[in-house]
Amino acid sequence: MYVCEGALLCLIVLSLPLTAPHVVHRFSDVPECEQFFLDKTPPEISGILAGGNVQDQNRYKVICQFFNNTYRFATLYDTSNRIPVFSAYKFIGKKENTRRNDVEQWYIEPQLEEPEKEMMLANQRKYEKQATLGDYNNSINTSNVNKGHLFPKQHASDQNTANSTFTLTNIVPQNKDFNKGAWNRMEGNVIALMNKHCNGTNGNIEAYVVTGAVPGNQTLASRVNIPKLMWTAFCCKTNDGQWMSKAHWGENVNTTGTMETKTVTELQEKLNEVYEAVKIFPQQGEAPLRSSTLVMYEGSAE
Repeated sequence: MYVCEGALLCLIVLSLPLTAPHVVHRFSDVPECEQFFLDKTPPEISGILAGGNVQDQNRYKVICQFFNNTYRFATLYDTSNRIPVFSAYKFIGKKENTRRNDVEQWYIEPQLEEPEKEMMLANQRKYEKQATLGDYNNSINTSNVNKGHLFPKQHASDQNTANSTFTLTNIVPQNKDFNKGAWNRMEGNVIALMNKHCNGTNGNIEAYVVTGAVPGNQTLASRVNIPKLMWTAFCCKTNDGQWMSKAHWGENVNTTGTMETKTVTELQEKLNEVYEAVKIFPQQGEAPLRSSTLVMYEGSAE
């Protein structure tokens, strides 16, 4: 991901890169990228990702998101719809306080366009295979959507990781009220759940999270698909050594209230209506995926 300051300027300096994500064929091509998946195994999505292999290499791209000399999370990106299929990351709790990205410093991935790209200066250029700030900034005031994170800033453990989430390859057009309302509350509540229960790895907080978006029938700026559904799931080991998991999903529309906590099995059944066969945590058996022992907490952990 390369830094874009404001809506007019995207400056890339590769002699001393602040950020250099890697576009690869498989997540396993970068060993550090596998760490963001439970058992180093990415989801199975029929027609898209099977056995770690991308089924259509021209359309779907694997991005190992790299920021300030560290791999931060992983993304499978749909270059036709110009939105991510999912982003995957490891939640390890807060290691330091993080602030908001007040200057709205966003990033793009030039390697999606030209794999050997070394230096570029761009402003409002429209890229063929990804969304740009222009798509959002030129349309956002006349639409009911804004930039919705898949890997949310508030789930980041430190400031560098929080900053790394501000890449447009981690963003979808999300209904404004859904984003700041039910979805935001869910993200905060899930933090409370993971902090409380996911400490079974030597007493350290550790949970594997996958968050995705299902393409819809509308577009932003006639280019960027507006998802019809957003979903998320996590799996972790508890302090008694048991595996557990939870899931949430919601339609990308103006909605109020609290999102109901579901099992991963229920989420997979929902996604199977679109993809036919989905396994979010392929190596896990049915027991943890059907876990229903967690209770939702009120309030946000922002």
